[in-house]
Amino acid sequence: RTHHRRHQSIRDTCTVPVQMNGIVPFVPPVAIDAAAVGAGAVCGALCRHQIGKAASERIAADPKRLSHLTGWHTAGINILGSFILGGVFGSPVVSTPNETPKPPSSATKATAPAKSAAGGGFGLTPRMKLLLGVGFCGSFTTFSTYSVDIVNMIGKGQTSKALGYLLTNNVGGILAAAAGMAIVKSMHEREG
Repeated sequence: RTHHRRHQSIRDTCTVPVQMNGIVPFVPPVAIDAAAVGAGAVCGALCRHQIGKAASERIAADPKRLSHLTGWHTAGINILGSFILGGVFGSPVVSTPNETPKPPSSATKATAPAKSAAGGGFGLTPRMKLLLGVGFCGSFTTFSTYSVDIVNMIGKGQTSKALGYLLTNNVGGILAAAAGMAIVKSMHEREG
């Protein structure tokens, strides 16, 4: 009986019940969250790598005309990532049939109450926000490369270029995040 009660409490915390030969394996929610973040991170890192590779190859093919753009693809990635993250943050939280909506945290109080994705509600589940926000955007954008780029520009005596790069990343990223939030919120308001 004790074993049955312990097994039952584990079942209650599982979010992915799958029956195999009458046995229901249990996957703790933290493992599913980790998988979502990991999947998003792999995709984000690969996208950043491919964009960087394409930009470097294009610059190498025509260095006389394009060498001044070296490193600027990082600014573009950071601005695009900020736009995407703004949209993710601006999306209302919805729940799947297997999830119960969580009360809004301070980060999501501005969004509408949680709806069910099965009911056709516009928005993202908390797990999709993890996948896209923490996972994808977290590995797609890069503060460390941006910082190293600025230090290298200053080291080469390119102070005005470093300042322009800093302003482009920071101001561009903030404006892009605000635009992403505004677009998604206006889409949500039009639907509602």
